[in-house]
Amino acid sequence: MKKLIISIVIFIGFSLTAQNIVAQARDFTAIRAGVYFDQTLQDWDGFGFNYVESAHFVDKNMSKETERAQRWWKEQHPGKDFFVQEYGGFSLLDENEKDEIIDLVFGEDGLKPGVVKMFLDAHHQKEPGGPFDHESSTSYMREFVKKGLKVTNNRGADFEIITTLYGPPGFMTKQKVDRGRDLDPAMKDDLAMYMIDWVKFLKEKDGLPVKYLSLHNEGEDWTRWNQEGYTDWFGHDFNLYWSPEQVNEFVKLMPKMMKKFGLEDVGITNGEPSNWYRFAGWGYADFLASDKQAVENLGLITTHGFYGGTYGTWFGEHNSYPNEILREQRPELHSWVTSTSWADMDASFVKQIHGNIYTSEVNAIIPWAGIQRPAHWVGGDPNPGNAIQVNEDGNYEVRKGYYFYKQASRAGQRGMKVARTFGMDSQIAVIGFSQAETENPDAFIVVNLSKGKKKVSVEINGSKYQEFEAFRTVDAEGYEADRYKSIGSFKQKDGAIDIEMLPGSVVTFFGK
Repeated sequence: MKKLIISIVIFIGFSLTAQNIVAQARDFTAIRAGVYFDQTLQDWDGFGFNYVESAHFVDKNMSKETERAQRWWKEQHPGKDFFVQEYGGFSLLDENEKDEIIDLVFGEDGLKPGVVKMFLDAHHQKEPGGPFDHESSTSYMREFVKKGLKVTNNRGADFEIITTLYGPPGFMTKQKVDRGRDLDPAMKDDLAMYMIDWVKFLKEKDGLPVKYLSLHNEGEDWTRWNQEGYTDWFGHDFNLYWSPEQVNEFVKLMPKMMKKFGLEDVGITNGEPSNWYRFAGWGYADFLASDKQAVENLGLITTHGFYGGTYGTWFGEHNSYPNEILREQRPELHSWVTSTSWADMDASFVKQIHGNIYTSEVNAIIPWAGIQRPAHWVGGDPNPGNAIQVNEDGNYEVRKGYYFYKQASRAGQRGMKVARTFGMDSQIAVIGFSQAETENPDAFIVVNLSKGKKKVSVEINGSKYQEFEAFRTVDAEGYEADRYKSIGSFKQKDGAIDIEMLPGSVVTFFGK
């Protein structure tokens, strides 16, 4: 028996190295890389899209306790008593333009997202016990998602929706103003119903496939408020401070209440810390993992995946610690990054996708607002990258971020599996998606972060495809700005595909 075990180990090891036919990548003339379509790591739920309509203050008296807030209002909104924020920009477009954008995102030749995020802002109820108004501040977001669902269904596909509490109405806080820091303990059930009624509205009124409800948006960041719990940072989003204990309490509370209202098919998530470092290092993952009932109640693990490689306030690495300790108890739990930067809308953006998939081990990624109207982020958006930008003249622009995202989103379709990859150069990253049980072909993505050309030899393992069709996006000085441009078909040679990667380029290969 011992000899048999040794033989099996030797065979497995050989199977991983037998294709060293490229002799360390063409006799050391190329970077050796590889993708193993027969060695899958995690299920893939899809890349996502997020339309943001109402994100922060619209009330002149938002922080009536400070004179500085009033001065700020007069500077930002001179002569106005009320500012209606519509950050996604659909309100400026005609029907033809809207349809064009919907097709760019959801159409057969578009991004084809498998998941969609919708925010629940702070303006759905004016007073305690009052009627809910789920339409006034969400009409364009809901129009975008409903149109997108129709186009998606028409091509025989579907997507799942996660909806996130941006922040509660001010009367639910101890401070009794929008963006007050602390939840009034007497309003816990009211806040629960605020979220539940919204989910019911989306499912029953709009017929939208809501799969998950997320508790908060960057609610760990207690530094956004002053000592009294009022905001001094007027440009930040709606929010509420969520301590680890409050997160656990609501993770345990919400499923019981949701079941009473027929929402047992909607899973609760832990909310969305700003990045993986805060999720882990600030204690949220450990507090959650130590509460068995909370872990049992989780429907999905969620966080933002903003990356910052320099130590300091905005440090945010990619790590898998939260997923590991929660999956130790619930191995079947999926994990989604529900917001992340578009970086410089270049190859580094796709490299951050690589980090979230292979280092943090997620099952889906939704970047921050994919369509933006810059003039309506008061004070200037700290994350100005996007796919599509709407200008005040009513015209829209497809930005380079769209094409870099398209390189990834079309490769990783819902229902596929993440494939094991490697690349023997730290400026080269490889992302692989196995066909699994879907009709989507095996696909892989090669990223060149460097400012020079790189010859890469990618070993293909476990795929039925001998030929791959390639598309390229590049943004580098001195080179034509390819935008998801077809660059032809590549056949395997000695079990590998050779590609000369242009500086700052991303190339996606689809089996054919």
